[in-house]
Amino acid sequence: MTHETAPAHDFEAVIIGAGVLGGAIAVELARRGLRTLNVDKAPTAGAGSTSNSCAIVRFSYSTVPGVSLAWEAMHYWTDWPDYIAADDELGLITFNRCGQFNLLVGGDDHSATVRTLWEQLGIPFEEWTLDDLAQRMPVLDHGLYGPPKRPDDPHFWDDAHGTVTGALFSPDSGYVSDPQLSCHNLQRAAEAAGGEFWFNAEVTSVDRAENRVSGVTLADGRRVVAPIVVNVAGPHSAVVNRMAGVHDSMNIKTRALRHEVHHVPAPQDFDFMADGMVGADDDTGFYFRPETGNNVLIGSVDPTCDPREFVDPDDYDTSLSQEQWEAQVLRANRRMPSLGVPHEKRGVVDLYDVSDDWLPIYDRTDLNGFYVAIGSSGNQYKNAGAVGQLMSELIAAVESGHDHDASPVVMTGRYTGWEIDIGFYSRNREINADSSMSVHG
Repeated sequence: MTHETAPAHDFEAVIIGAGVLGGAIAVELARRGLRTLNVDKAPTAGAGSTSNSCAIVRFSYSTVPGVSLAWEAMHYWTDWPDYIAADDELGLITFNRCGQFNLLVGGDDHSATVRTLWEQLGIPFEEWTLDDLAQRMPVLDHGLYGPPKRPDDPHFWDDAHGTVTGALFSPDSGYVSDPQLSCHNLQRAAEAAGGEFWFNAEVTSVDRAENRVSGVTLADGRRVVAPIVVNVAGPHSAVVNRMAGVHDSMNIKTRALRHEVHHVPAPQDFDFMADGMVGADDDTGFYFRPETGNNVLIGSVDPTCDPREFVDPDDYDTSLSQEQWEAQVLRANRRMPSLGVPHEKRGVVDLYDVSDDWLPIYDRTDLNGFYVAIGSSGNQYKNAGAVGQLMSELIAAVESGHDHDASPVVMTGRYTGWEIDIGFYSRNREINADSSMSVHG
């Protein structure tokens, strides 16, 4: 079927991507009465980078808007059955509200920033002493070993030069049991409101008529005509922006970053599934959470000593590297000495869609009708429900003639009633110096 002979399919909004953000945006737009279509090159919802998300729900961001959006979004997870409001033959996800701690390492570190923001916004938290930490997480060593190093650093195994001072504990944090299933839940919710989903549907062209988007063309020749197109393509976001001709006009841009997450058995005599929790350790440079089968999922907080490998999202090494396996698992052993290092490497390799300052871009573009929800990988999975509302309100306002660039739209959170300035996520912002410039956001 050629482009010239392919029939056109009419919709009111096309969403490129059916990951967790694409699904949430579809839910909100469809519930506003728009005829929506999600197109995704993968075979099922969430089969892209969302499927390998750590799916941690937390509020430990570096900015007031970041914490505010995450706190609003948490309520979607606790209210998931009512929010989805549709049957899913695969069942609904479970939100494991196990809590999260951030180690306090002293000085002006990320955890100190988090404490200030939580106090300012009234986010519930506890401040743990070392005795509290020992009681709740007895497998942890309390030494200070930072700043983070790689195993080939001659000082990697140096003795501790002090102790952590305690931890901040957020009882409302946790993780989602099955990130890909969450996307299927969102698909069913959007379909119940009239939305459609096409899979194995790769976009090859973002079409326009003068300075207005007019739809997309797919690799199989199908044409979709729509006055609104939303780029939620994850690691392929920059590719899609180039198709639309908006990449160069954006001050903040995105790139695909290769990332590894590893799985290791929990320390003996500690039931991580029952008694473990999400943890963040900026001193040694890793984070973790319980994983099915009494395992520990280990990720990197992107310390400066780790190389950052930006890649072509269609051509990158999907095998676990020995170097990064050793770096992350050995860092975890500094904090959990009884963890050990399995002989067999286990984990996943996938891509983050990273913006220049590690904060997402939720915005319109210079092409009328073309919107972006990008730069979100690594720290925005948890915000999906709130981002759906944010993008739907932005699109409704701009399509009604509001000049968002001159006077940013302000969203009122559905659950909290908090006001969130969408202009914070502008494509034309300067690099935000308050960002952690890491997966912390």
